[in-house]
Amino acid sequence: MRNATLKQLRAVAAIVETGSVTAAARRLNVTPPAVTMQVQQLEQHLGLPLLDRAGERFQPSAAGREVLAAIARIELALADCSAALDSMKGLRSGRVSVGLVSTAKYFVPAALGSFTRAHPGIDVVLTVGNREEIIAGLRADAIDVAIMGRPPLDMEVDKALIGDHPHVLIAPADHPLLGRRIPPSALAGATFMSREPGSGTRGLMERFFQQSGIDPRIGMEIDSNETIKQAVMAGLGLAFISAHTIAAEVADGRLAVLDVEGLPEVRQWFVVKRSAKRLTPPAAALTEFLSRRGPEFLPDTLHMPGVAQAGVRQPREVKAGEDGAG
Repeated sequence: MRNATLKQLRAVAAIVETGSVTAAARRLNVTPPAVTMQVQQLEQHLGLPLLDRAGERFQPSAAGREVLAAIARIELALADCSAALDSMKGLRSGRVSVGLVSTAKYFVPAALGSFTRAHPGIDVVLTVGNREEIIAGLRADAIDVAIMGRPPLDMEVDKALIGDHPHVLIAPADHPLLGRRIPPSALAGATFMSREPGSGTRGLMERFFQQSGIDPRIGMEIDSNETIKQAVMAGLGLAFISAHTIAAEVADGRLAVLDVEGLPEVRQWFVVKRSAKRLTPPAAALTEFLSRRGPEFLPDTLHMPGVAQAGVRQPREVKAGEDGAG
């Protein structure tokens, strides 16, 4: 690969992304024979075929997939370099890629809006996913920084605290267990709406019930907090969920928080970067902004019924091997 050129690599990527040599040539603003020549030269240099035809489209071979992964890393490095050079003129321009665990979308967009108003020349690109997906993005350098409830334990990262993140059990507004403090054992026969495996909230829920000696009955696995809330409002079951996702529904009387012994379970929000990744000045400025002003944008849970009665407990130290919510 040492003698491969950027033109050759981009020709391969363009063919795979568009499916044809003609479309790739149009994207690269060159002729189709020029694209074909670049790919042939690279294949001769490597001694392996990079593309296979599947019907009317080209697809990467096994070797081609390895080359495409390298191209993606090169393009990210070039984008970072471009942003760093732009930022030498100040924070007037640049790009930051931010990954959010899905629960963070209830407060992070407002924080990013405030940041971009202060720095209108900086483009912020958002990626939303569950915890496993965001960690994969950090590891691959597909995102600059991530906002999550628990930094990964199998990767060297730097983290900055944003604020506390309580988790509660929600019920329909007319549930018979409302209005009194209940032990976890009172939930033994209940049906629960649950986040999907790989979600930090799911892992936190499972640990809470395991510590309480309860084997919860999962009625539905749902990969959306919004859908979980709708299911609970419809009377399909209870749910363990971030208190930051339900502020509006509790205030409107559409959902209620059960006052359960041992809850709320408090974790924390962090902004996280891979330790080996050098942040561009715009990404560093966003990290500093979130750690300094992030708490201003967290939903108010201190006056939320069910949370207020129980009192927000101090965040528990998470031991090695445990995940946090998000």
